[in-house]
Amino acid sequence: MEHALSPATLTELRRPRAYPAVSVLTPTHRREPENAQDPVRLRNVVAEAKKQLEADPAVPRERRADVVRQLDLALAEIDLAHAEDGLVIFAAPGEHQVWSLSRAVPERVVLSDTFLTRNLVSAQASERPFWVLSVSADRATLWNGGVDRVTEHRAGGFPMTRTRENFDAERLERIGDMPSTFRDEDTRHFLRDADTALAKLLREEPRPLFVTGETAALSALDDVGSVTKDAVHVPHGGLAHGTPDAVRHAIRPLIAAEARKSTDAVTLELEAARGRRAFAAGVDEIWQSAREGRLRLLAVEENYRVTVRDDGGDHLVPAESGDLDAREDIVDEIVEQCLETGADVRFVPDGTLGGSDGIAGVLRY
Repeated sequence: MEHALSPATLTELRRPRAYPAVSVLTPTHRREPENAQDPVRLRNVVAEAKKQLEADPAVPRERRADVVRQLDLALAEIDLAHAEDGLVIFAAPGEHQVWSLSRAVPERVVLSDTFLTRNLVSAQASERPFWVLSVSADRATLWNGGVDRVTEHRAGGFPMTRTRENFDAERLERIGDMPSTFRDEDTRHFLRDADTALAKLLREEPRPLFVTGETAALSALDDVGSVTKDAVHVPHGGLAHGTPDAVRHAIRPLIAAEARKSTDAVTLELEAARGRRAFAAGVDEIWQSAREGRLRLLAVEENYRVTVRDDGGDHLVPAESGDLDAREDIVDEIVEQCLETGADVRFVPDGTLGGSDGIAGVLRY
């Protein structure tokens, strides 16, 4: 199952497909007893997708059989023992993908000529993704982090290792203690290569960066690197050869501190916006401002969800889940729209926004 949504991946997902491109969404659960319902709900929503395919006269028989087979292959790949808060299946002729999300999604089936990506975009934003580079004298490992998950990133040249030819253990032993290892020119060249590879990745997918390693390794990176100089340094050795859980445990206090700092900054910015009449709040006002590209900052409480319907195109009004014209993922729509127009999107703890109904923003004009 997929987790990390890079800009290149999002572009590929949004590429038009031969009809039908099927998007299947269902909420899932991490713990008992709620997760007992997940297998039944998943089978039912996939069955509904097949039913819609069968009933659609615009889908030729061979193409229908292909997409049904892709749905079955996707279903076979899903491991609900590692479910998060939402699951998305994409299926089209000749292809399928399964995405596990850390944000709830509405249960729905959509047949179109593109995949439905807004829930992925919103989940990615709410995860507050970050990178962790862990370095040692012979290995540089890159970790892909989110709110409650760290996985190893195996692309873009990572992990980087030194071969026996250019990593002379006997010579390093003759030199003496470990700090001198990082004064060795071959080691510094290795660290410089890691910094260069990371710089390329950050240009394509910018995120906050943490760097872990022995104090001597971090000092050497400061001397030879560029992008790593601006990272948050964590003096913790062994993580280049470590596990995702060890990395997550090492940086968890810093992530929590950064989150508190970010929340405080958002609160101050919203208060300042009130004073200069650049403040917006409530899902209807925010929705209209997002469509017009007027939002510079969007703040959303982490578990804020609301079901609405479009009242004639001008306003949103409350609706019941399951209503024919209900829009159960309107918050995700707003988040995606804001990101498309260059707004800064921040997810904050529940209760942070007080009387703003879980969603607020700062206007550009």
